[in-house]
Amino acid sequence: MDWERVQKLVRELIIEIGEDPTREGLRETPRRIADMYSEIFGGYDSNSELSVQFSEDSDTVIAKGIQFYSMCEHHMLPFFGKVHIAYSPNGRVFGISKMVRLVEKYSKRLQIQERMTRSIANEMQAQGVRGVAVLVEAEHLCMKMRGVRNDARMATSVFRGIYESREEKEAVVAMIRRPAEDI
Repeated sequence: MDWERVQKLVRELIIEIGEDPTREGLRETPRRIADMYSEIFGGYDSNSELSVQFSEDSDTVIAKGIQFYSMCEHHMLPFFGKVHIAYSPNGRVFGISKMVRLVEKYSKRLQIQERMTRSIANEMQAQGVRGVAVLVEAEHLCMKMRGVRNDARMATSVFRGIYESREEKEAVVAMIRRPAEDI
């Protein structure tokens, strides 16, 4: 990405909204925004490294409460929350850091929550697991700050493989919802 061009465009935007980009508080804003964009949109160049696995097996592995921050593609405002990933290994398990990196890979992009949820599930499924369930709960600033101005949260889910049956869906959701102290 051409970060100098991004800085120029941000400077132009500051002018267009009626501000003075030479004002003390705004002088470094174009650079700060370009730096921020390189971080929050880093998912386009990210590698989740799910190919790194360990020989082990389990019925179900769950990574609960993986925090994420993303940007809505409709208004370029943040949405953020938690991702829960459950999967049934097929003789090999992933380190939890790999699942965190997978969430970062897809959350650090312009997108919608539904696509992010599906993309995470698709990549997990592509690694040969017997099943995967991804649940995402998020708050959207595009709803809180503008338009309907409402605090509603959104939840999305994708169930693949063995988790597609009603019984398995209910069981994995119950495990995800169970408080950590009850495990």
